[in-house]
Amino acid sequence: MSNPLLKIAVDAMGGDFAPMNEIQGAIMASTLLSETTPIEIVFFGKEQEIRSALAKQTLPPSFRYSIIHTDEVITMEDDPTVVLRKKRNSSMIVGINAHKDAHVDAFISAGNTGAVMSAATVILGRINGVSRPTIGAFFPTQQKDPCLLLDVGANVDSKPKHLVEFCIMGSIYIQEILGIKNPKVGLLNIGEEESKGNEVAIETLALLKESPLNFIGNVEGRDIFQGTAHLIVTDGFTGNIVLKFAESFLGTLKVAFKQFAQKSIWNKLMVGLIVAPIMKKVLKSYDYQEYGGVPLLGVNGVVIIGHGKSTPLAIQNMILRAVESKQKNINDSIRTSIQEYNSSIPTPVS
Repeated sequence: MSNPLLKIAVDAMGGDFAPMNEIQGAIMASTLLSETTPIEIVFFGKEQEIRSALAKQTLPPSFRYSIIHTDEVITMEDDPTVVLRKKRNSSMIVGINAHKDAHVDAFISAGNTGAVMSAATVILGRINGVSRPTIGAFFPTQQKDPCLLLDVGANVDSKPKHLVEFCIMGSIYIQEILGIKNPKVGLLNIGEEESKGNEVAIETLALLKESPLNFIGNVEGRDIFQGTAHLIVTDGFTGNIVLKFAESFLGTLKVAFKQFAQKSIWNKLMVGLIVAPIMKKVLKSYDYQEYGGVPLLGVNGVVIIGHGKSTPLAIQNMILRAVESKQKNINDSIRTSIQEYNSSIPTPVS
């Protein structure tokens, strides 16, 4: 039995290199999936620019696409809180509305992250029982599996209940996407002791200990790359700082090698012929492109948010994650698990 055709909405005007990178990534994803999962890419954006970029590509016979023209573009400078009112005919807003109306099965964008989160939450609504949606990012680890950090910017001031919900949603995502049963969950803190941390951390620890999750306790920043847990939860303020710091790692390392190479001809030869090829392979897993984008968990839809500088490879992987999320009915599992958790919490006595 063949898989049904999936329509993936692509914000063709989102990102620093739109629409070219979006188009190239879509072609790559479609080619990879051509033998297993038929997909149609629905590009939202300025039709003339999209067609001009498409004309520069060699389109494979299996590549299905359509274009929905929109006049407006949401930029990185736009205020996420006003784009719904001021840019209703933007590629982002029209694309998310198409997802709400079931014209497409998923939506991806490498545009303004705050705008995607805000628009998707308002237009698609939250899954029943979810207090707040969350976004996460995968980090490579010393183990064979990556670590999912939640939240990385959607909610800067989360309450303990929100953090527990993030863990429930993140655990389901890890189980379904990575195939890890009963993933280990940790709470990011300033120490492993249960007495450490602020009031939110201490209250969250107590809730997680009573939850059905595989909670291993407090973890520290070093545990992210060590792979101590499959999922680590924190508030979006801290999580976003960790994410941006980690993203700077590759760039800093490249500059360090470049500076070393410039010191002598021997250094330059050593870096170019020996070090660079090895480091390229070793550091491949540390490149955000390998993970594509981050899922917006908790909304009534499949939304994948990418880095503004997303390459075609990153766009390809965003589409692959969107297809996986749709095929594995992640939202249905989240809905069931959140409702089961909420029903298990004792009702306060008035």
